[in-house]
Amino acid sequence: MGILDDVDLTLKLDKQEGERRLAAEQYRLLALRLQLGGLIGDGGRLGPPLCVLFEGWDASGKGGAIRRLVAPLDPRHVRVVQFAAPTPDEKRHHFLQRFWPSLPGWGGMAVLDRSWYGRVLVERVEGFASDAEWQRAYDEISSFERSLHEEGVVILKFWLHISDGEQRKRFEKRRSDPLKQWKLTDEDWRNREKRADYEQALEEMFARTDRPFAPWTLISAESKPYARVQVLETVNAAIETGMRASGIEPISFPAREGK
Repeated sequence: MGILDDVDLTLKLDKQEGERRLAAEQYRLLALRLQLGGLIGDGGRLGPPLCVLFEGWDASGKGGAIRRLVAPLDPRHVRVVQFAAPTPDEKRHHFLQRFWPSLPGWGGMAVLDRSWYGRVLVERVEGFASDAEWQRAYDEISSFERSLHEEGVVILKFWLHISDGEQRKRFEKRRSDPLKQWKLTDEDWRNREKRADYEQALEEMFARTDRPFAPWTLISAESKPYARVQVLETVNAAIETGMRASGIEPISFPAREGK
């Protein structure tokens, strides 16, 4: 039994309840984000940097979760960055180097679609990194995240988890939809054959990089409404905790219920 086995994939919300709770959390996030940016609240004081990174199985709903997370925010107040395979030039540098420009400063928010964890996942499983490179990456990543935390950065790390059967179902649905076929590649199908290898890499990743200053949150994502609400609730709670740690009391006013 591993950490992935502990994720309850039966958790779900119906569409109506999910939309109601999502709208309420989005409203709360909007207020907190404006306060982090010094636009409302404590006399223009900037809140701590917020860095939210998403990892997960192909077709686990990362894109949809990110869209709901940033939907209530002014585009000027959040940066969304997608990371694919490193370019030839990026490979000439330390693997963490390419992520630095996207990190948020005080009062800022960044959302990362994939992250530095590719080093110990796809680069490990596919052989793009040597054994020595990915094995030492755990300590390098933890030291990196600790330094960000000590600078005040609030770090959230999400893994969106779905079963093998649900992934296949979503792949087939994408293949039959002309407007979503572009999301599905031969490599996606090939990666499914290595799921056991990825699960082994994931278990070690969680064990070696889940730290109090940068914990992993595993999201049960078989129900998309449930997953999206859980992401928003987790982000809002982390912002409030981070603000209080910085001596800022989160703004308080009556919550607005979703429709």
